[in-house]
Amino acid sequence: MPRTSRDPVLAEHAMVATSQPLASAAGLRLLRAGGNAVDAALAAAAVLCVVEPMMTGLGGDLFALVAGPREAPIGLDAAGPAPVTADPASPVHARGPRSATVPGAVAGCALLAERFARFGLDRLLAGAIEIAREGFTVTPIVADWWRSSNPPGFPAAPVAGERRANPALAAMLERVADEGPQAIYGGPIAAQIAEASWLSEADLAAYRPRWVTPLRGGYRGRVVYEMPAPTQGIAALEALALLDRTEPTLSEQVRCVALALEDAAAHVRDGADVSTLLAPDRLAMRAEATPALATEPSGSTVYVAAVDGDGLCASLIQSLFHPFGSGVAVGETGIVLQSRAAGFAVEGSVNPGRRPFHTLMPALLADGDDLLGPFGVVGGSMQAQGQVQLLSALLDGGADPQAAVERPRFRIDDGSVLLERGLWDRAQDFERAGMPVVRGEDYKRFGGGQMIVRRPGGGWSGGSDPRKDGCALGM
Repeated sequence: MPRTSRDPVLAEHAMVATSQPLASAAGLRLLRAGGNAVDAALAAAAVLCVVEPMMTGLGGDLFALVAGPREAPIGLDAAGPAPVTADPASPVHARGPRSATVPGAVAGCALLAERFARFGLDRLLAGAIEIAREGFTVTPIVADWWRSSNPPGFPAAPVAGERRANPALAAMLERVADEGPQAIYGGPIAAQIAEASWLSEADLAAYRPRWVTPLRGGYRGRVVYEMPAPTQGIAALEALALLDRTEPTLSEQVRCVALALEDAAAHVRDGADVSTLLAPDRLAMRAEATPALATEPSGSTVYVAAVDGDGLCASLIQSLFHPFGSGVAVGETGIVLQSRAAGFAVEGSVNPGRRPFHTLMPALLADGDDLLGPFGVVGGSMQAQGQVQLLSALLDGGADPQAAVERPRFRIDDGSVLLERGLWDRAQDFERAGMPVVRGEDYKRFGGGQMIVRRPGGGWSGGSDPRKDGCALGM
């Protein structure tokens, strides 16, 4: 194996991996205090709402997969719908007040905590509240994202090393800790959200997250769990199933991913049964097809992986979709609304009261009934593409989790194969096959991932992507 920038983090009992050191530390504190993997994931996710505000926040969405020795894998879908009064003939908006669907993250956080966590919202949000009130040092990659995506009318972007506080968000988090989801979905805050967007107070009051059965697929004898529609989880499972039939060369990875992304765009809809895409006869037919290199949605997201000493695994992802979401701030609440209604572009029109195509897809890896750990990659359609590359590095290449997340990546985007710098010497392979190639200079296009895997001799091994500022921490 080539040398990587750092070794994997090893731990005996528990671990949390995120894109920000403060978030990983918050999760580890909850683990040390007697919390479980879900406590750690929720505490870390709350901190990410403060320190990566362009990626996630109280106005975003959340998906999670949870499983353990005594917990069959289950998914939490906390994505909200478009307004029930939306006009299907109206254009799909990528930004602005008409790009937001009902934000599901706060309701999802509360439901996840109610079922699995050992602590209440007051304890889970305490670290985020303190950081928002007292301030934090802006990390280099966050500063770069912030500078390149700061919406008009927002405070000036900070530079790396600058200290930033968000008293309004601290106050809103305190309100959620005290009142629960009702702080967002009813009363004066709901009225402010309705005033700032095309959502109504009735849309917010009616919202409920839901428990769902994960999709199950396989690769190289292992089991992979993904979220069902309206997420693109099926894209990773189909790509892996196709790749499982052939050699895991770079060109075959690109081909299998492209086929799966085509199918996800065509079939993933709110309420659709996409498991049929994994039928053996259909996979055999698709394996002979020639894919297009379609344009796929981009996004800004954070991912959290957490495991505990009892073997419980939490795989959690949350997002505003575009950087700073819709670009709509809700009064002085510290809430920025997501832009998830832009996902209706896949369907061609807004679907009233329904949820759009979602790129968010946390994942779990297992060996039969034995859980191996959580993993995920952020970045819109890079999520499915990155997961396939991550698992191939792990299971085909024998990489540890840190080496797997560091490997240079490809991205199918805008009709081309975008290659990260470490793959530029492979460009001619694709050009000879008639695939347009772009040599990618911007690390932001290739996502960022975290992965925790159970070690064969016991304990955990974790990695966190150098394309982000974070780390894995264990105990």
